[in-house]
Amino acid sequence: MSLIRLVLIALYTAVLGSVAIILSLLLPGVPVFIRVARVWSWLILRTSGVRLVVTHSPAYDPSRPSIYMSNHQSLFDVPSLTLAIRADLKFVTKRELLFIPIFGWSLWCAGFLFVDRKRRDRAVRSLAQGSRKIRAGASILAFPEGTRSPTGELLPFKKGAFVLALEAGAPVVPVSISGGTSVLSKGSLRIRPGVVRISIGEPIETTGMNVDDRDRLMALVRERILTGLAGSRGL
Repeated sequence: MSLIRLVLIALYTAVLGSVAIILSLLLPGVPVFIRVARVWSWLILRTSGVRLVVTHSPAYDPSRPSIYMSNHQSLFDVPSLTLAIRADLKFVTKRELLFIPIFGWSLWCAGFLFVDRKRRDRAVRSLAQGSRKIRAGASILAFPEGTRSPTGELLPFKKGAFVLALEAGAPVVPVSISGGTSVLSKGSLRIRPGVVRISIGEPIETTGMNVDDRDRLMALVRERILTGLAGSRGL
């Protein structure tokens, strides 16, 4: 059954990725990618037997350009967050994904931010590009851990996304996601049905902060994500 699911996911990705590329080229400036991505995400979760449970702070406003920062446990985090966050969303992702046929090309057409971890100059340019996208009305999703946690425990945060938030003056929305490890753990191809829980926290305002406040902002976001994870265990 897991093999069938993997084949179907690959098929969804190839077909809908191609559709996203064509529509992005035909309709520049229109957020068509995220709409196609939500269809892709729904198909993946439905095919895999994954139920999504989303809670959010009353102060959460998806229409407000923000930087969402989430912990990262599984490849299933991406489709789950794509469905849960109802914003014109761009992801910060590693540059290596750009070279995956169809999938990577569709991300490029959608204006995702590709970060080259080996080249600081390219990483700085990506942050500047992200700041422009936020000012133009888009929201950014980043995984401050930089990679998936193999145990589900929160890894140390990298500073890039926090610098971006401070330079853009955008609010940071902490997001806690759990359950993905049980569905598909890091290094495994075995997909199991399950429940993915997402808690979208209260936005943290960055107005009045500067780059020197990045460590304080990082500690606050980490605390909020941990609080959200603790709350999800009680559901």
